[in-house]
Amino acid sequence: MGHENIAVGLDIGTTKIVAMIGRKNEFGKMEILGIGKSKSLGVHRGVVNNITQTIQSIQQAVQDAESSSGMSISDVVVGIAGQHIRSLQHSDYITRANSDEVIHDDDIDRLCNQVHKLVMLPGEEIIHVLPQDFKVDGQAEIKEPIGMYGGRLEANFHVVVGQVSSIRNIGRCVKSAGLDLSGITLEPLASSNAVLSQEEKEAGVALIDIGGGTTDLAIFKDGIIRHTAVIPFGGNVITEDIKEGCSIIEKQAELLKIKFGSAWPGENKDNEIVSIPGLRGRDPKEISLKNLSKVIHARVVEIIEQVYLEIRNYGHEEQKKKLIAGIVLTGGGSQLRHLKQLVEYITGMDTRIGYPNEHLAGDSDSETTSPMFATAVGLVLTNLNKKNRTHASARPKEIDEDLDFTSSDQENEEVSAETEAQDSVNQRGFFDKWADKFKEFLDNAE
Repeated sequence: MGHENIAVGLDIGTTKIVAMIGRKNEFGKMEILGIGKSKSLGVHRGVVNNITQTIQSIQQAVQDAESSSGMSISDVVVGIAGQHIRSLQHSDYITRANSDEVIHDDDIDRLCNQVHKLVMLPGEEIIHVLPQDFKVDGQAEIKEPIGMYGGRLEANFHVVVGQVSSIRNIGRCVKSAGLDLSGITLEPLASSNAVLSQEEKEAGVALIDIGGGTTDLAIFKDGIIRHTAVIPFGGNVITEDIKEGCSIIEKQAELLKIKFGSAWPGENKDNEIVSIPGLRGRDPKEISLKNLSKVIHARVVEIIEQVYLEIRNYGHEEQKKKLIAGIVLTGGGSQLRHLKQLVEYITGMDTRIGYPNEHLAGDSDSETTSPMFATAVGLVLTNLNKKNRTHASARPKEIDEDLDFTSSDQENEEVSAETEAQDSVNQRGFFDKWADKFKEFLDNAE
């Protein structure tokens, strides 16, 4: 797709795979042109565990999106989550050769590149290097060092690390589904692009994205990403528990959860009962809603407490790090009744449900603004912002060489995994290098 203002996000989730096509309209808002979703079969807790099934599910979702939009999809940006993701803080510095010249993009690239050379544990690879704040010659808390004078440039980084094999497997699935991978973004970062307002990010906010297999957390303060984490369970374990607890099949458990489930056990009377048809001529089962709520409640409390632990690890209790905007819940799991009240009760923080309409055009379909699509919307946004920046920083060379965007082997098409945290064009060059390396590595891995 040769259109600068069109992008495709592919959310490979544990429960569903969503392909979403979007474009920026003249007001800078995003319009969703097409959406396709399929049941995800080969993914467990955010990690691909069956390549063949995942490829089929991806193809299905992409075909749906293509037929609903009348376009053909060639390259996608993919979200990554899963229990192998971890993040760390790191600070690094460079000494500039000529302190008579102002600090330039290249200096920041050099600094980021240096962080990329960090030695990780065997089998791990850096996914994102996000500069948080800079120091120039010891002067701290600089948000944008470009254009300043100084000899020593330091920065604190938020580094996101993932397992090489998991990343390669995702790349493999996308490639085998006949698509080009134009970038990888951490899912909680994508979701926060779609759901959070700039004010919330400034005030301090924790985004909790409760998916099927994982619960993702992203914490922002002063407009900067401060902490990310992936907790390896989500809505599916609740369904599992209902299935075990009530001895029914998964499909019934999922329906029960959606139709009658509540995270707050106090509200059901003792005598409220649902009857579930038995299998193959067996007697129907009677399930009391109070017990159903108890099962759900127990599991939800466990998930929230894990997340709250991460929020405390970040340092929410310190005055300077306080998250004034509280918690935003999104993802399919956020639609559980009374969840907001329960989260407020456990954490004592203000909570709202986040719909991914922060940057969507006003007339968007209500289905696409469901919290279930937060990650997909965020991936498209991330990709659109990336494309805008690529075109803004006029680099005709790549574009001329690659006028037919359909060729399957677009070596020179820019590939970059970027997030809002790098709103300035400057980090681009270095992401390209990383992604070219990554692409090469995928091609050689075949």
